[in-house]
Amino acid sequence: MFGRSRSWVGGGHGKAARSIHSLDHLKYMYHVLTKNTTVTDHNRNLLVETIRSITEILIWGDQNDSSVFDFFLEKNMFVFFLNILRQKSGRYVCVQLLQTLNILFENISHETSLYYLLSNNYVNSIIVHKFDFSDEEIMAYYISFLKTLSLKLNNHTVHFFYNEHTNDFALYTEAIKFFNHPESMVRIAVRTITLNVYKVDNQPMLHYIRDKTAVPYFSNLVWFIGSHVIELDNCVQTDEEHRNRGKLSDLVAEHLDHLHYLNDILIINCEFLNDVLTDHLLNRLFLPLYVYSLVNQDKGGERPKISLQVSLYLLSQVFLIIHYAPLVNSLAEVILNGDLSVFSSKVEQDIQKNTTKSSIRCFIKPTETLERSLEINKQKGKKRVQKRPNYKNVGEEDEEERGSDDTQDDLDKTKGTEASSKGIRTSSENEEIEMVIMERCKLSELSISAVTEQNTTDEEKSAAASGSDITNWNRPFLDMVYNALDCAEDDYYALFVLCLLYAMSHNKGIDPVKLERIQLPAQHAGERNTYNHVLAEGLIRIMNYAAQPDGKIRLATLELGCLLLKQLVFSKNGSIIKDIHLACLEGAREESVHLLRRFYKGEEIFLDMFEDEYRSMTIKPMNVEYLMMDASILLPPTGTPLTGIDFVKRLPCGDVERTRRAIRVFFMLRSLSLHLRDEPETQLPLTREEDLIKTDDVLDLNNSDLIACTVITKDGGQVQRFLAVDIYQMSLVEPDVARLGWGVVKFAGLLQDMQVTGVEDDSRALNIIIHKPASSPHSKPFPILQATFIFSDHIRCIIAKQRLAKGRIQARRMKMQRIAALLDLPVQPSAEVMGFGHSSAAASQHLPFRFYDQARRGSSDPTVQRSVFASVDKVPGFAVAQCINQHNPSPLSSPSSGSGSTERCDSVTASSTSTPSAAQSPSGIIGIILKQKYSKMTLQLQSSLT
Repeated sequence: MFGRSRSWVGGGHGKAARSIHSLDHLKYMYHVLTKNTTVTDHNRNLLVETIRSITEILIWGDQNDSSVFDFFLEKNMFVFFLNILRQKSGRYVCVQLLQTLNILFENISHETSLYYLLSNNYVNSIIVHKFDFSDEEIMAYYISFLKTLSLKLNNHTVHFFYNEHTNDFALYTEAIKFFNHPESMVRIAVRTITLNVYKVDNQPMLHYIRDKTAVPYFSNLVWFIGSHVIELDNCVQTDEEHRNRGKLSDLVAEHLDHLHYLNDILIINCEFLNDVLTDHLLNRLFLPLYVYSLVNQDKGGERPKISLQVSLYLLSQVFLIIHYAPLVNSLAEVILNGDLSVFSSKVEQDIQKNTTKSSIRCFIKPTETLERSLEINKQKGKKRVQKRPNYKNVGEEDEEERGSDDTQDDLDKTKGTEASSKGIRTSSENEEIEMVIMERCKLSELSISAVTEQNTTDEEKSAAASGSDITNWNRPFLDMVYNALDCAEDDYYALFVLCLLYAMSHNKGIDPVKLERIQLPAQHAGERNTYNHVLAEGLIRIMNYAAQPDGKIRLATLELGCLLLKQLVFSKNGSIIKDIHLACLEGAREESVHLLRRFYKGEEIFLDMFEDEYRSMTIKPMNVEYLMMDASILLPPTGTPLTGIDFVKRLPCGDVERTRRAIRVFFMLRSLSLHLRDEPETQLPLTREEDLIKTDDVLDLNNSDLIACTVITKDGGQVQRFLAVDIYQMSLVEPDVARLGWGVVKFAGLLQDMQVTGVEDDSRALNIIIHKPASSPHSKPFPILQATFIFSDHIRCIIAKQRLAKGRIQARRMKMQRIAALLDLPVQPSAEVMGFGHSSAAASQHLPFRFYDQARRGSSDPTVQRSVFASVDKVPGFAVAQCINQHNPSPLSSPSSGSGSTERCDSVTASSTSTPSAAQSPSGIIGIILKQKYSKMTLQLQSSLT
């Protein structure tokens, strides 16, 4: 930024042009300033370049020559900056001056240099200067300048900004005036400045903030947040057609920013600031606006309200983000155990007092703006006799004259504001007393409930948690939570209720005792022997609705319900779910099986969807934090993908999406059922990584079917490899130099993800593409292998093409049969797929290629090598078929093409083997026919090759 030419000022003037970074050049710049004290149109550019040059020299001097700052301080050069500002010389000079000052303070690294710049209070004079903030560029550079200064705050530098004698803290008070600026970047900068101030552990400064600025700032901030919430609610109410989602997303993001900012203040753990902030958040925002709207949807009342879905959504965000114990405990206490009396405790008292506030817990606009409140507090605490130490008061005579003229007006205003300020002070004291009383009442209630809970049975606890004893305890907010779980028509409100319960149970600040009152366990709860039956039944009903063909339950709702049910019925010692509830859950799982059967098809797309959905659900499980950041769930559930809403957050559209939904519901309920019954998953996924050949595996290739080929990759590289085909995979191997007859796998890919095409110009070549399994149904397939395979002759090319094509068909067919077994469907015997022909008379299922032992890797020795193939064929490229009968416990034997002896046949599950002779087998005649047929074909193939 500072790498400019040497002719910055005046086109190069002798010594000044020879060395820009020097004390001499700074002296020359000082000379230029003294000659141009008045800003005119002729010298405006000269002054701007002079200020830039001085800044560059100061940054250089900070790192190289301390005498530069000595001269800068000695000549009091900051005064020239102030004089230029006060001459109202136009936006161009103001922007350049703020920009160079910002750069200067950003790049100063030594504390001594920083002290030089901050001394004499000139920086504070620039801060309080009345800039034209209607200019966006001036506003941007000004707030950036304040943020840069706040980053320099510490216990030593804070004294340059905060003056105890005059009770003045210009950096902070000027910054918070822009807390509600229309530009979001300005608001973000203000939050950064306030957080940097709060982090400084200087008690006098923090007490000043508490006494003079905390109540005005936090009250106006709470009102600003609430106003955004009401605007958000109006946007939801008027956007049922999903036409204004951009504005809704911006409002939700703004609310999230506010909550994170509030949480950042609370985690600084400044106790008295936290007390004031907690009081305002509870009594002016969360309780009167968020919680009150849960059960009062009548818009005609005096109190402002928001819709139920918005209230639940925002409360979920509060519990997910804020973990400050006094705040979240008080809020959870009202939601789980409170009633409407918390909103009417002081109404009559306030009416009798005739105060401007209608209730202590009411969302109302502050009586004064923040700027006006700060001015009133400043006038009260100002000591007119004392001046700021080392304060030069340069150019402030005009301000003092203006101040004397306004004295009478201030006195007149003070009379009117004294009463209101006294009222404000009295009301704040009453609020603090009220908070203390409320906390003491809660403690007494906790002690009483703890004593009574010791003498209650599990059934009584469950009844109390469900809120059935209405006569003794009216809990309208908790009743609303239970009622919203009814999803007979849709899950619009149920999703938000589940998010709220999840957020409360995972909040680290909430006392577990409060959750145990409704038998909702915390995230890491101890041993239990009972749970909330009403909540469990509501969750199981959601799962039953989801498994229905016409169910209106979104996948996000179902997955969240499964998470909560696991948390609800699992104790440290395992599942404590009752048999009746487990039976209902098993019924829902059976319904999901029947639902998926309706969509089961023997098409390739079903297998791809099945595996894609399982992979997507495993890789990307539910993240409630991200879910509650999405504004689209605030709108009524829609079934069209044209809105761009994620599939799990909307209803399905068309047969393909209904199939995907049925698959997901099946997976979720199956996983939940196995988890509650403490049974491992043995059938999914269909392809297990531990059962696959991997790169660099060493295989025994003695007497195995291999086809030599040249692999030409997309980038032009050529390598010699041997092609081997397995039941699920094809692999490229090269000989192991250490052991004869063994090979090292250089590539392995799934047959089902492979595409094989011929090459028009070369009958000996094949184009082969193998795609990586997609991480989501919408992601574009990524090829992990895209190469041309060149074989010795066209016969071997044909053999390889048939083997790969038939292997792909059979691999997919086997997986479809495993899916059918999962759905309790009868497994249809597939047509015999052999190397070169079909046999329509075959009653047993034949596998296209050899099986190898599924337990290839030794459990104790990872270097154990094994043979890939179970049998041998002497003809290159010929695949020996192995027989399998899934309906018969004893697999059939298959004659070898080279001899009449029987071979061992492996089943699909590799469970048991037997070797009966072909004559004794039920299909012995078929075996004899196959033997004759393949002996003849072998002789024909051998003769053709010779």
